[in-house]
Amino acid sequence: MDHPTERPGPPADPIRCGVVGVGRMGRHHARVYTELPGARLVGVADADEERRSAVADRHGCGAFESVDQLLAAGVDAVSVAVPTAHHLAVATPLLEAGVACLIEKPLAGSVAEARALAEIARATGAVLQVGHIERYNPAVRALNRLRDEAGFTIAPRFMEVHRVSPMTFRSVDVSVVFDMMIHDLDLVLMLVGGVEPAEVQAAGVAVVTEHADVCNARLRFETPAGPCVANITASRLALKQERKIRIVAEDAYVSIDYAKKAGVVIRKTANEPQLRTVRDALREGRDLSDLDYQDLVAVESLAIDDAEPLRIQLESFLDATRRGRRPDIDAEAGFAAVRTAERIDAAARAMLTPA
Repeated sequence: MDHPTERPGPPADPIRCGVVGVGRMGRHHARVYTELPGARLVGVADADEERRSAVADRHGCGAFESVDQLLAAGVDAVSVAVPTAHHLAVATPLLEAGVACLIEKPLAGSVAEARALAEIARATGAVLQVGHIERYNPAVRALNRLRDEAGFTIAPRFMEVHRVSPMTFRSVDVSVVFDMMIHDLDLVLMLVGGVEPAEVQAAGVAVVTEHADVCNARLRFETPAGPCVANITASRLALKQERKIRIVAEDAYVSIDYAKKAGVVIRKTANEPQLRTVRDALREGRDLSDLDYQDLVAVESLAIDDAEPLRIQLESFLDATRRGRRPDIDAEAGFAAVRTAERIDAAARAMLTPA
């Protein structure tokens, strides 16, 4: 897929920013734009007059009823934080005008709409980034720094992911796959190098809404580094909140708690002498039942900062806008997540369909 050509050097003027949809997430986008050097919040657009006026008054910017009014005010970059069903309608005039768009996850509610958005961005050269904010979670960024180390690939062979929470009654127009699991699909796809699953199995149950409120998916990947299986569970009917991923690779084990922004890694190389001693003892038939396994394992905590994920995300988006470069999470990555989500929904429905 074509991407905008990078332009040398940042412009002298601030990037004129806007937000469409200032509900739960959009209002935070507006706040962060006012805090970023090199950015100026021109205005916010929302169909709800009271909501848009309150946010505009708080930040001293314009309050607009429509996208056309926001465009007329003059914007270079816009966050689209409306419900997924409206992403195509809202982002189309912005992208057609060459305005850079950060579209909240998922890119769209279907592969067809996601492709339409990407095609418009390709034709106009506008930057299009997908708001998979979990990529900017401090623990995930720490993991990526670890993966960048020479000789430390962390090529997954198995991943176990849990994302569960009590019902919030937000995003009930889509399944839990598009509402919550989509975060983890993006991360899993990133970890396997962007390869989409060769096989998808899923089970889902609709309890409160008309869509699956609980879903488990088993994804099998064939990657250049070898096969990998990911087992992903999402529920919006849990009695507690949990957001965790465990990664088993040939050279490491990694556990990340997204909510706590914490993680640990166990490197095979760091523990090889102890493991070799244990393997030799087992081959000799020795009784090791009194041995404390945790004494054999050197556990490292990931080096995690306290930066706000949304701020890091918007800084990256504005840098892509300023330089005309490929964004961190481009339309192709957004496609892959949406395509995989559609396959999971279809597999879950098929499981419930009588033969």
